[in-house]
Amino acid sequence: MLARDGDGHFLATFRHQHGPMKQLLSRIVILAFAAAGFLSAIPGARYAPLAHAQPAVVEAETKLETLRFKTASGDHAFSVEVMRTDAERAKGLMYRRFMPADRGMLFDFKVEQPVMMWMKNTYLPLDMVFMSRDGTVVNIAENTEPLSERIIASGAPTYAVLELNAGVARSIGLKAGDKAAHPLFGK
Repeated sequence: MLARDGDGHFLATFRHQHGPMKQLLSRIVILAFAAAGFLSAIPGARYAPLAHAQPAVVEAETKLETLRFKTASGDHAFSVEVMRTDAERAKGLMYRRFMPADRGMLFDFKVEQPVMMWMKNTYLPLDMVFMSRDGTVVNIAENTEPLSERIIASGAPTYAVLELNAGVARSIGLKAGDKAAHPLFGK
């Protein structure tokens, strides 16, 4: 627990701890707060708050690319991160708590094949758009369940998968047979 001394400084106090262990725990807490304060003073420093019980995630600045859909309701552009390696595809949107409405993540599987996805460690409900080699939408899994390990199958040979915030596919009228335009599909 934290308390303030007479000068307004925070002190770490621990119930049921005595002697050297109490001193050690107090020093750890004080050092953690000092480190957090030091990091926040550095311009551009990014860190995960200490209070979260999730792995620290520092998001790298990722180059965004434009992907467009032409649907019955019009043209719709999204800024997407493209996951091209096994490691990038394995991590995907895990641990992220927010994605802007006009953003998405595009998974490049490099060959057309049946694809299976899941939502393990993914906090955001998503729409998964499965696309063929030429960018044709072959299936859409809407409003996937966060943190679920249930397998979400493509249902057809798939070259790429686009993850969007849940509800976006429906809001733009996206359906099987619509086409995506992105350099990935122009190869």
